[in-house]
Amino acid sequence: MAPRGHLSPIAVAVLALLAEEPMHAYRMQQLVKERGVDLVVNVRNRSGLHAALDRLVRDALVEVHAVERDTRHPERTVYALTAAGRETLLAGLRETVATPAAEFPLFPAVVSFLHLLDSGDVRTQLDLRAAELERRLTATQAVLTASIEHHVPRVHLLEHEYTRAVTEAELAWVRGVSADLAAGTLAWDAYFVPRKERS
Repeated sequence: MAPRGHLSPIAVAVLALLAEEPMHAYRMQQLVKERGVDLVVNVRNRSGLHAALDRLVRDALVEVHAVERDTRHPERTVYALTAAGRETLLAGLRETVATPAAEFPLFPAVVSFLHLLDSGDVRTQLDLRAAELERRLTATQAVLTASIEHHVPRVHLLEHEYTRAVTEAELAWVRGVSADLAAGTLAWDAYFVPRKERS
């Protein structure tokens, strides 16, 4: 069984979709879009999906179920989940939910070095980030609202609820730091080293 570290978000999405029924890559992309999974899993280009499928087939987590041929569409390979794939998926879901992993996103790394910018510049950039976070929050809320109106069970909306909660927390932090900079309660300029003094 592949350990959790070997399952990318796109691999988890593929395995989960194939747990429903065998399907081809185009159908997977349709479902990801229809369900709003593309807000939490990067499947923007088809090549990434096909690369994930190739890896999963190589690892015997997925197998070719059939090849569809008709005159209206190009040849399509239908994939199915193997028993090992189901076991790996379920184990990965359990482990990932139970054990927070050390993740290394770019934003916290950049925050570690914000002192290299002057406070006015930092505030400008934080305000731009806040505006983008507000846009994303609005989009996530729109997905939730539309889904509730269409009677989508809450269990299928948990990733959007999580995304909303995380985005709200980040937005509150970004606004708070920006406000502290504006009020002068966050000491900053004393730590800023102008470029000419660093050379």
